Amino acid sequence: MTTLHWADSRLEIHRVVVGPYDNNVFVLRCRETGDAVLIDAANEHEQLLEMCTRLGVRRVLETHGHWDHIQAVPAIREAGYEVAVTSEDAPMLKDVGYDVFIDDAEVIEVGRLRLHAIHNPGHTPGSVSFRVEGAPLLFTGDTLFPGGPGNTSFEGGDFATIIDSIDSKLFTMPAETIVMPGHGVSTTIGAERPHLQEWVARGW
Repeated sequence: MTTLHWADSRLEIHRVVVGPYDNNVFVLRCRETGDAVLIDAANEHEQLLEMCTRLGVRRVLETHGHWDHIQAVPAIREAGYEVAVTSEDAPMLKDVGYDVFIDDAEVIEVGRLRLHAIHNPGHTPGSVSFRVEGAPLLFTGDTLFPGGPGNTSFEGGDFATIIDSIDSKLFTMPAETIVMPGHGVSTTIGAERPHLQEWVARGW
Protein backbone atom coordinates (compact mmCIF):
# COMPACT_ATOMS: atom_id res chain seq x y z
CA MET A 1 0.00 0.00 0.00
CA THR A 2 1.48 3.33 -1.00
CA THR A 3 1.01 6.10 1.54
CA LEU A 4 2.50 8.94 -0.51
CA HIS A 5 -0.04 11.78 -0.68
CA TRP A 6 1.91 14.79 -1.99
CA ALA A 7 5.54 15.50 -2.87
CA ASP A 8 7.94 17.97 -4.38
CA SER A 9 11.73 18.03 -4.67
CA ARG A 10 12.16 18.88 -0.96
CA LEU A 11 9.49 16.94 0.86
CA GLU A 12 7.01 14.09 0.96
CA ILE A 13 3.65 13.93 2.69
CA HIS A 14 2.35 10.49 3.53
CA ARG A 15 -1.24 9.88 4.64
CA VAL A 16 -3.19 7.01 6.16
CA VAL A 17 -6.81 6.96 7.32
CA VAL A 18 -7.38 5.19 10.65
CA GLY A 19 -9.96 4.42 13.29
CA PRO A 20 -13.76 4.52 13.45
CA TYR A 21 -13.89 8.23 12.61
CA ASP A 22 -11.63 7.98 9.54
CA ASN A 23 -8.92 10.19 10.97
CA ASN A 24 -6.20 11.43 8.65
CA VAL A 25 -2.70 10.82 9.94
CA PHE A 26 0.04 12.65 8.05
CA VAL A 27 3.80 12.24 7.96
CA LEU A 28 5.89 15.15 6.71
CA ARG A 29 9.32 13.95 5.56
CA CYS A 30 12.39 15.91 4.49
CA ARG A 31 13.82 14.27 1.38
CA GLU A 32 17.30 15.67 1.93
CA THR A 33 17.83 14.34 5.47
CA GLY A 34 15.18 11.62 5.81
CA ASP A 35 13.86 13.21 9.02
CA ALA A 36 10.08 13.20 9.50
CA VAL A 37 7.27 14.10 11.91
CA LEU A 38 3.92 12.41 12.36
CA ILE A 39 0.85 14.61 12.78
CA ASP A 40 -1.90 13.16 15.02
CA ALA A 41 -1.28 9.69 16.46
CA ALA A 42 -4.97 8.96 16.07
CA ASN A 43 -5.50 5.18 16.07
CA GLU A 44 -4.27 1.82 14.73
CA HIS A 45 -0.89 2.17 16.40
CA GLU A 46 0.65 -0.87 14.67
CA GLN A 47 0.21 0.79 11.29
CA LEU A 48 1.50 4.12 12.59
CA LEU A 49 4.57 2.57 14.19
CA GLU A 50 5.37 0.83 10.92
CA MET A 51 5.14 4.20 9.15
CA CYS A 52 7.31 5.84 11.80
CA THR A 53 10.03 3.24 11.30
CA ARG A 54 9.81 3.25 7.52
CA LEU A 55 9.76 7.02 7.08
CA GLY A 56 12.21 8.15 9.76
CA VAL A 57 9.75 9.84 12.10
CA ARG A 58 11.49 11.60 15.00
CA ARG A 59 8.53 13.03 16.92
CA VAL A 60 4.75 13.36 16.96
CA LEU A 61 2.71 16.57 16.85
CA GLU A 62 -0.92 16.64 17.99
CA THR A 63 -3.24 19.18 16.36
CA HIS A 64 -5.55 19.02 19.38
CA GLY A 65 -6.55 16.83 22.30
CA HIS A 66 -9.82 15.19 21.23
CA TRP A 67 -9.83 11.48 21.98
CA ASP A 68 -10.16 10.31 18.36
CA HIS A 69 -6.83 12.03 17.58
CA ILE A 70 -4.82 10.54 20.47
CA GLN A 71 -5.72 6.85 20.71
CA ALA A 72 -2.30 5.70 19.47
CA VAL A 73 -0.32 8.05 21.73
CA PRO A 74 0.44 5.51 24.52
CA ALA A 75 1.91 2.96 22.11
CA ILE A 76 3.80 5.65 20.21
CA ARG A 77 5.34 7.02 23.42
CA GLU A 78 6.15 3.53 24.63
CA ALA A 79 8.09 3.02 21.39
CA GLY A 80 10.22 6.04 22.29
CA TYR A 81 8.66 8.84 20.26
CA GLU A 82 8.19 12.28 21.80
CA VAL A 83 4.60 13.58 21.67
CA ALA A 84 3.94 17.33 21.57
CA VAL A 85 0.65 19.14 22.24
CA THR A 86 -0.36 22.68 23.20
CA SER A 87 -0.52 23.47 26.90
CA GLU A 88 -4.20 24.41 26.51
CA ASP A 89 -5.12 20.93 25.25
CA ALA A 90 -2.63 18.98 27.36
CA PRO A 91 -5.25 18.21 30.08
CA MET A 92 -7.14 16.12 27.48
CA LEU A 93 -4.08 13.87 27.22
CA LYS A 94 -3.84 13.16 30.94
CA ASP A 95 -4.78 9.50 30.41
CA VAL A 96 -2.44 8.89 27.47
CA GLY A 97 0.47 11.16 28.30
CA TYR A 98 2.55 13.72 26.39
CA ASP A 99 6.11 15.01 26.54
CA VAL A 100 6.47 18.62 25.42
CA PHE A 101 4.37 21.66 24.58
CA ILE A 102 3.84 23.31 21.20
CA ASP A 103 3.86 27.11 21.42
CA ASP A 104 2.00 29.50 19.14
CA ALA A 105 4.29 30.67 16.30
CA GLU A 106 6.87 28.03 17.20
CA VAL A 107 9.04 26.94 14.27
CA ILE A 108 9.56 23.18 14.24
CA GLU A 109 12.52 21.91 12.24
CA VAL A 110 12.07 18.67 10.32
CA GLY A 111 15.42 18.07 8.70
CA ARG A 112 15.81 21.07 6.36
CA LEU A 113 12.07 21.79 6.46
CA ARG A 114 10.39 24.25 8.79
CA LEU A 115 6.88 23.88 10.18
CA HIS A 116 5.17 26.94 11.64
CA ALA A 117 2.72 26.28 14.46
CA ILE A 118 -0.42 28.43 14.37
CA HIS A 119 -2.64 28.53 17.46
CA ASN A 120 -6.19 28.14 16.11
CA PRO A 121 -8.61 28.05 19.07
CA GLY A 122 -12.31 27.37 18.60
CA HIS A 123 -12.63 23.63 18.01
CA THR A 124 -10.67 23.18 21.22
CA PRO A 125 -8.89 25.88 23.27
CA GLY A 126 -5.50 24.64 22.13
CA SER A 127 -6.08 23.56 18.54
CA VAL A 128 -3.05 24.18 16.36
CA SER A 129 -2.43 24.17 12.60
CA PHE A 130 0.93 23.67 10.92
CA ARG A 131 2.14 25.56 7.85
CA VAL A 132 5.06 24.25 5.81
CA GLU A 133 7.52 27.03 5.01
CA GLY A 134 8.26 27.32 1.31
CA ALA A 135 5.46 25.00 0.19
CA PRO A 136 1.70 25.61 -0.26
CA LEU A 137 0.78 23.19 2.53
CA LEU A 138 -1.28 23.60 5.69
CA PHE A 139 -2.32 20.92 8.18
CA THR A 140 -5.47 22.17 9.94
CA GLY A 141 -6.53 19.31 12.23
CA ASP A 142 -10.23 19.81 12.95
CA THR A 143 -10.15 23.61 12.58
CA LEU A 144 -10.87 23.96 8.85
CA PHE A 145 -12.53 21.46 6.51
CA PRO A 146 -13.93 21.59 2.98
CA GLY A 147 -17.19 23.46 3.52
CA GLY A 148 -16.58 25.01 6.90
CA PRO A 149 -15.05 25.09 10.34
CA GLY A 150 -14.76 22.16 12.72
CA ASN A 151 -17.46 21.30 15.23
CA THR A 152 -17.67 23.79 18.11
CA SER A 153 -20.38 22.03 20.12
CA PHE A 154 -17.94 20.07 22.26
CA GLU A 155 -16.71 21.30 25.63
CA GLY A 156 -14.16 24.06 25.10
CA GLY A 157 -15.45 24.82 21.60
CA ASP A 158 -16.64 28.26 20.53
CA PHE A 159 -18.03 29.22 17.13
CA ALA A 160 -17.12 32.93 17.16
CA THR A 161 -13.59 31.99 18.22
CA ILE A 162 -13.07 29.44 15.45
CA ILE A 163 -14.41 31.85 12.81
CA ASP A 164 -12.03 34.60 13.97
CA SER A 165 -9.21 32.06 14.16
CA ILE A 166 -9.76 30.88 10.59
CA ASP A 167 -10.31 34.39 9.21
CA SER A 168 -7.35 36.10 10.87
CA LYS A 169 -4.77 33.30 10.82
CA LEU A 170 -5.57 30.96 7.90
CA PHE A 171 -7.47 32.99 5.30
CA THR A 172 -4.52 35.41 5.12
CA MET A 173 -2.55 32.68 3.31
CA PRO A 174 -2.28 32.42 -0.50
CA ALA A 175 -5.32 31.02 -2.33
CA GLU A 176 -3.36 28.03 -3.67
CA THR A 177 -2.48 26.83 -0.14
CA ILE A 178 -3.57 23.21 0.19
CA VAL A 179 -5.55 22.49 3.35
CA MET A 180 -5.06 18.98 4.73
CA PRO A 181 -7.65 18.45 7.47
CA GLY A 182 -7.96 15.90 10.26
CA HIS A 183 -10.74 14.03 8.46
CA GLY A 184 -11.83 13.82 4.82
CA VAL A 185 -10.36 15.24 1.66
CA SER A 186 -8.05 18.19 1.08
CA THR A 187 -9.20 21.60 -0.08
CA THR A 188 -7.56 24.99 -0.67
CA ILE A 189 -7.68 28.36 1.05
CA GLY A 190 -8.99 29.84 -2.19
CA ALA A 191 -11.89 27.38 -2.35
CA GLU A 192 -13.00 28.02 1.24
CA ARG A 193 -12.32 31.74 1.83
CA PRO A 194 -15.28 33.08 -0.22
CA HIS A 195 -17.74 31.14 1.97
CA LEU A 196 -16.83 32.58 5.38
CA GLN A 197 -19.89 34.80 5.65
CA GLU A 198 -22.16 31.88 4.68
CA TRP A 199 -20.72 29.89 7.60
CA VAL A 200 -21.26 32.83 9.95
CA ALA A 201 -24.86 33.19 8.75
CA ARG A 202 -25.68 29.51 9.23
CA GLY A 203 -23.95 29.42 12.62
CA TRP A 204 -21.80 26.28 12.20
